Amino acid sequence: MKVNRAMVLGMARSGIAAARLLLLRGASVVACDAKPREAFAGALDELEREGAQLLLGEPHPEDHLEGLDLLVVSPGIRIEHPAIVRAGELGIEVAGEVEYAYRESTGLLLAVTGTNGKTTTTTLAGEIFRNAGRTTWVVGNIGAPYSAAVPKMRPGDVTVCEISSFMMETASQFHPAVAAVLNISEDHMDRHKTMERYIALKERVFMNCGEDDFVVLNYDDPITKDMASRVRGRVVWFSSRNPVPYGAFVSDGKVVFGEADAFKPVCEVEEIAIPGEHNLKNALAATAMASVCGVPAPVIRHTLRTFQGVEHRIEFVRELDGVRFINDSKGTNVDSTIQAVRAMRKPTVLILGGYDKHCDFTPLVEEIKKCPISHIVLIGATAEQISQTLDRCGYPAYERCGTDFEATVRRAFELAEAGGNVLLSPSCASFDMFSDYEERGRVFKEIVRQLEGRRA
Repeated sequence: MKVNRAMVLGMARSGIAAARLLLLRGASVVACDAKPREAFAGALDELEREGAQLLLGEPHPEDHLEGLDLLVVSPGIRIEHPAIVRAGELGIEVAGEVEYAYRESTGLLLAVTGTNGKTTTTTLAGEIFRNAGRTTWVVGNIGAPYSAAVPKMRPGDVTVCEISSFMMETASQFHPAVAAVLNISEDHMDRHKTMERYIALKERVFMNCGEDDFVVLNYDDPITKDMASRVRGRVVWFSSRNPVPYGAFVSDGKVVFGEADAFKPVCEVEEIAIPGEHNLKNALAATAMASVCGVPAPVIRHTLRTFQGVEHRIEFVRELDGVRFINDSKGTNVDSTIQAVRAMRKPTVLILGGYDKHCDFTPLVEEIKKCPISHIVLIGATAEQISQTLDRCGYPAYERCGTDFEATVRRAFELAEAGGNVLLSPSCASFDMFSDYEERGRVFKEIVRQLEGRRA
């Protein structure tokens, strides 16, 4: 698409990448953010040298939209933002960073969304295609901006893009050849308000898919199963529990792909390197996505046997005095943390809490009561809400540690049994204490690595 003059609103990683891509495509670019210049510590200096006009510390970007062709917004910008509303009044197109990058991209696009498992499935699918000899870009909500990869893409390349509900609020032409919806559970109610709205945004990942495209859906999830009636492309299922009409499922302890009565084996379930029932589902989803693109089963098998998972998702950090420390900072919602606690096999101290996304913690507490969670340490803005839920559900083994993260980790270590675990899986976003879940996970790992033994 030809853009003469654009504003990029929000100068985090994706905003910087979008501004660079616009400049590369010959547009005049205004890079705008409410934070002042000094808050960026020089991160925007190169962008300015490349020709972008910086509009920083600006509380009213809606006053600077006249003459624009396009307003590109970062995923963190809510659609109620005055600049987005004003752009609509002026007839200026609004596109998210992923939407704009898609329009400028080339090659085969696969997209992955859902409440949980997105990062693992996206990364795993990317590894499968790389092992198949394809130049592959793994981008999107995973932390690597789509726009940053676009200038390096060639027609034969593969892009696997992790998609959030935020990104789909500002998408219109986005059209993957293979779209996957992994699962749906309550999340981001602070932003989307209702489950109906949240589900509708997840479905937008396949809104432009047609008869030549594939839509991969979870056969075991009633919400994603219901989406099949609204798919115009070919539905490809995955299931860890049942044979499916067409897709990836488990038969006699093997991951298989094909039709229920005509399938081919991929690998033994016990060969999959990443642990847990949730990761079996992620492996099945990635298998389905790769298989419909013609990746041979031996390549998929090799990848499933060697892929060790992603950072911040049930990631082993260190063992000290017989206590294993596990970083699941990517556990930013109730269902994600449920999957993490289910994966624990030894007595575990759980670090829980963070930014309030207006979710109900009752299902998590009920699951905790069934799992080997010996103690809970609460942190952050949701500590009071979670403690009330724990009291109501009859789980007394918890204490609050305020917002001192290092003290929290040390206290969890004190409470942990030899032979047990300390699990960071907050079930909340990190914005009350950290810039994102990645920073939270990195800080946790650094604290753990500096811990000294407590026993003789």
